[in-house]
Amino acid sequence: MAAVDNPSNAVEWILAEMMKNPEILQKAVDEIDYIVGKDPRLIQEADIPQLNYLKACIREAFRLHPIAPFNVPHVAMEDTNGAGYLIPKGSHVLLSRVGLGRNPEIWHKPLEFNPERHLDGGSSELALVEPDMRFISFSAG
Repeated sequence: MAAVDNPSNAVEWILAEMMKNPEILQKAVDEIDYIVGKDPRLIQEADIPQLNYLKACIREAFRLHPIAPFNVPHVAMEDTNGAGYLIPKGSHVLLSRVGLGRNPEIWHKPLEFNPERHLDGGSSELALVEPDMRFISFSAG
């Protein structure tokens, strides 16, 4: 169920991680100053495609601190194997988003807040969602 808490909690986690890492915060501020300018104005929707470092910070916070700890429950439609386990037909399956985002088999130093891991250097626009499903940003809401 979506609520106003989800976006505000996400922002709180992003700010908390950036305050723990002042060099990351400064890099994000520098990017905003460069793209938006230092004149007092709010970030506009048209600015967002160019704010890749800020979006990488958001993605990294979503990876470490997902909005919901589990995905929406699913039911196995047939007997299947997953990660070496038999999942019988009719079983309820939950995916731990926290576990996925902190999996050391997928992420180098998974507990470290490192926005650079989301930047490939050549991409013109970074999406907030994870196309390879290494973490899940949003839920069903």
